Amino acid sequence: MANLPPSHYPNIGELGEDLVAQWLQSTGWIILHRRFSSRWGEIDIIAQYDGIGEKLLTQHSLLAFVEVKTRTSGSWDAGGRSAITPQKQAKISRTAGIFLAQYPEKADYSCRFDVAIVYCQKISKNLTGVTATQEAVVTSSAAGYKFKLQEYILAAFDCSIDNG
Repeated sequence: MANLPPSHYPNIGELGEDLVAQWLQSTGWIILHRRFSSRWGEIDIIAQYDGIGEKLLTQHSLLAFVEVKTRTSGSWDAGGRSAITPQKQAKISRTAGIFLAQYPEKADYSCRFDVAIVYCQKISKNLTGVTATQEAVVTSSAAGYKFKLQEYILAAFDCSIDNG
């Protein structure tokens, strides 16, 4: 059997990001950017939530810089969790600073760094049922794969953003 070109295979990372972006939008977030790049790195999703602050009942905007890790079963890195190294966190933080420098009107927003863990499974034509050991937040199917947002980690890591 001949090896097919890479363009023949779906980009499961992008499909996992699509699932997370759709879920964020369904929960009231506005997607500002997808795959925002700088010389330091890339942020998969930048989202904004405009809500009312509980204490002062004032408009409060929040930015989430979201790293999405899409993995199949048996992944070597704990479903993507161990891939968020301190070096990766620093790259995301620097890229977030560049985003804020490019959009100074958002510089006073509260910011956090979230991580989304997406599980990906090839759909078998013979599959009659799917058993999950852990309840998924949301699921979707695309390009012959089933995607499950297994975990969404709020404020998964803390970095200072220097956008000055």
